[in-house]
Amino acid sequence: MEAANTSKRGEGFRPNPKLRLREQVREVMRFKQFSLRTEEAYWVWIRQFLAFHRGGGPLTPALSPEGAREKTWRHPREMGKPEIEAFLSHLTTHKKVAAATQNQALNALVFLYREVLHQPFDELGAVERPLRRPKVLVVLSKGEVQRLLTVMEGTPALIARLLYGTGLRLMEGLRLRVKDLDFERNQVVVHDGKGFKDRVTMLPDKLKLELQQHLERVKILHEQDLAAGCGAVWLPGALRTKYPKAEREWIWQWVFPAKGLAVDPETRPHGAHGVARPTILRRHHVNEMNVQRAVKAAAVRAGIAKAVTPHTLRHSFATHLLENGYDIRTVQDLLGHKDVSTTQIYTHVMQKPGLGVRSPLDT
Repeated sequence: MEAANTSKRGEGFRPNPKLRLREQVREVMRFKQFSLRTEEAYWVWIRQFLAFHRGGGPLTPALSPEGAREKTWRHPREMGKPEIEAFLSHLTTHKKVAAATQNQALNALVFLYREVLHQPFDELGAVERPLRRPKVLVVLSKGEVQRLLTVMEGTPALIARLLYGTGLRLMEGLRLRVKDLDFERNQVVVHDGKGFKDRVTMLPDKLKLELQQHLERVKILHEQDLAAGCGAVWLPGALRTKYPKAEREWIWQWVFPAKGLAVDPETRPHGAHGVARPTILRRHHVNEMNVQRAVKAAAVRAGIAKAVTPHTLRHSFATHLLENGYDIRTVQDLLGHKDVSTTQIYTHVMQKPGLGVRSPLDT
């Protein structure tokens, strides 16, 4: 089975060999429709890996600029398992990165060797992945959720209520398009969620009127953009080709658009081998950092002594559903978990009146 998988990978998309490594990585990621966020993160790790082994060894802080120029870059084809393990060990022992961060770095290198260089990662030998220590989830009580949402205002408040009411991840909520909200069937459709999976979750009745009023204001903004010669939302390459007029249609617009226009990163030139087409101004969706700051500040104002993030609302959504007696398989589908064992972590933090062990102090 492994041999068959390796063969299949070897027959996949191959980048233009005349391009530099950076452009080859970008070309493969665009072909596979990776998000720009993933593309940027993976390249950061690939470049750090190359810099670490520049000239046969890591660059040290004490190295002078003159010495750095004398170092030569090594192509990743010249390296393998020892260099990868040395780099991952460096991240842990010297950079003190978390296990999740180290795993992301390894995933970037797996992508580089398998998909870009077509050197099956299995041939490099078994590279041990770092273990992630289980953590106790931060979950808010229903009262804490109410206090948090009450002190929030504006669009961040609506986004926070949507995250708690639907169980969406932050970026899933921000990437919703108008067509993804089904007010008649009380459904929210999530496209290309984690693992490139689609799913459906509920649309809370309490949010319907507020969302409809919000979309009325967004539509006015979209019509103003169209009148100004803009109004074209970002779409994946395949959709842009198949539906060339869709990017200006109302149903494809972001539910939560940003306040201002910005240059589409995909149309920015990337050096001598970059994109040779004019830049395009688009209205992107709300920046996730704005929502994260708003939630954190609201938790302080609400007097919640917990490390609250937008993802805490997703954890609270799942836990409260289980506490209300809903089946764990139903919660699994709503969250989009591949394995029910991932959903079971919420059973460890849910309150179980009458079922849990009572403290001897209370008896």
